[in-house]
Amino acid sequence: MWTRVLALAALLLVASGCGEPVEPPRPTALSFTPPAPTPTETRVKEDEAFTMARQHMVESQIKARGVTDSDVLAIMRKVPRHLFVPPELLDQAYADHPLPIGEGQTISQPYIVALMTEYLKLKRGDKVLEIGTGSGYQAAILAELTDQVYTVEIIPSLGKKAEGRLKSLGYTNVQVKVADGYYGWEEHAPYDAIVVTCAPDHVPPPLVQQLKDGGRMVVPVGPPGAYQTLKQVVKMGDKVVSYDLGGVVFVPMTGKH
Repeated sequence: MWTRVLALAALLLVASGCGEPVEPPRPTALSFTPPAPTPTETRVKEDEAFTMARQHMVESQIKARGVTDSDVLAIMRKVPRHLFVPPELLDQAYADHPLPIGEGQTISQPYIVALMTEYLKLKRGDKVLEIGTGSGYQAAILAELTDQVYTVEIIPSLGKKAEGRLKSLGYTNVQVKVADGYYGWEEHAPYDAIVVTCAPDHVPPPLVQQLKDGGRMVVPVGPPGAYQTLKQVVKMGDKVVSYDLGGVVFVPMTGKH
């Protein structure tokens, strides 16, 4: 009988927490992998990064070099330059230099785009002609500043790509033509302003003829493979006045002129 009592007492001690300690169960380790960002979240982050890069571009490359036109600065902050460069060069879209876009052509340095645009002295309602569509970036800048933009590209593949890109971005006020830009686009002349984004070795007379009285042309002039001079050409009645804006390097104007 005493044996049974002692055994029962031992059981009661264990059940009440006395006696030999009992190790509590260990929690099961759970692995957690955060969910991958959705395509929308990725785009938002990329857009934020590109927006910051664009702001920095304007402050450090454009305003710092003396471009002051508030409309030009605002548009340079707005237009998504990264959508006009090849995908493999996205990380350089807002860098301080031109970039290749294929066919031996380039998208101009951001500062040069802003500088040339400023010297066009555009106002809303002006009719503008661009020679050398390239990627379409300069045409997009112009289309934000005025209502009628005509642009001519001599290389068919670039012209078609630029036209599609501009339409996809909603630039319905830009018309693109594949032709030799030396001869302009006489059908829609005269123009309040003309910008030439390739370098002829002289100012093309057909472009001067297609300027309105008081019209402005910005054009790099000089031999291929060397420095050129960026000029602002102003038509004043029967006279043409030219102002030198500094040295630049552009791809040469091509064609059979």
